[in-house]
Amino acid sequence: MLRDSHVQYSTSSLLCAFDFSTGMFFQWILCASIWIVSLVVNLIQNCPRFWPLAMVGGFVWATGNVTVVPIVKTIGLALGLLIWASFNLLTGWASSRFGWFGIDPEEVSRPILNYIGAGLSLLSAVIFLFIKTEVQSSSTSLESTPLLRESSINVSEDTSDDSWVNRLSPAKKRLIGCSLAVVAGILYGSSFVPVLYIKDHGRRNETVYAEASQFDLDYVFAHFSGIFLTSTVYFLIYCAVRKNKPNIYPQAVLPGFVSGVLWAIANCCWFIANHYLSAVVSFPIITAGPGLVASMWGVLVFKEIKGLKNCVLLSVAFCIIMAGSLSTAFSKI
Repeated sequence: MLRDSHVQYSTSSLLCAFDFSTGMFFQWILCASIWIVSLVVNLIQNCPRFWPLAMVGGFVWATGNVTVVPIVKTIGLALGLLIWASFNLLTGWASSRFGWFGIDPEEVSRPILNYIGAGLSLLSAVIFLFIKTEVQSSSTSLESTPLLRESSINVSEDTSDDSWVNRLSPAKKRLIGCSLAVVAGILYGSSFVPVLYIKDHGRRNETVYAEASQFDLDYVFAHFSGIFLTSTVYFLIYCAVRKNKPNIYPQAVLPGFVSGVLWAIANCCWFIANHYLSAVVSFPIITAGPGLVASMWGVLVFKEIKGLKNCVLLSVAFCIIMAGSLSTAFSKI
């Protein structure tokens, strides 16, 4: 089953080639293509009723996505994605299991196995925090990436967008990167709550959401519209801060658009998985796999994780999170 984090690692690897301000432009292109896919899905679904509350989930996701570039630049792609995937899993599981934010709690046939799975996932997140990474500086990236030597549009001589990270001490980089990854994971894990809220209250005749659709894919257009609207607002704020001189790289347009299409297709599959499996099962299964892909990129391609100790910790943590995911999934069977 596809998952947005499978595309997230490729999107993040593209973002790390650009500075933070260009990441704002990249995100806007990404979200524009996401909305286009949702429009197609909406037409295929015969334009189901639009619930504005579902847009809040898109706002939450887009807000979390703003943190991706700083995370990659401070602690690297592999560690950043592993941390936010763990907290994504825990937040999505806990909100569904215990009925946070007004949604109905989901029962499982084996509660003990369910709690063991969540505990193992939390343990893996703690282990990730002890893995040391080595992230290349922006100057190194500039020398090694031919793409950045091409001319760009509206790029001012102010390089503060990518130099603020280089001025931080290693300890501050780690603190900021890990903190942002935790925040991103919590936001990602909360993004489905509005849709679940509408569905749960749609089964009650006394609410304004009475008779709301129980098929998750009917909420894709509203959810993705929230993503595009939020990213547009953030990009406009960035343009205002830059005094209408945003850093824009034409080379980022096509990769951003393709990444958005892939992400949108993957996330539509997640909506379907939520419908047939329930969120308490789909979250652990779907959020575990991308960690392996991200860690392989971080170790083999970006050389972010080095040394026997770090590699052993990474392997142990990944085995633990896989065991936790399987335990949580089987707890409902």
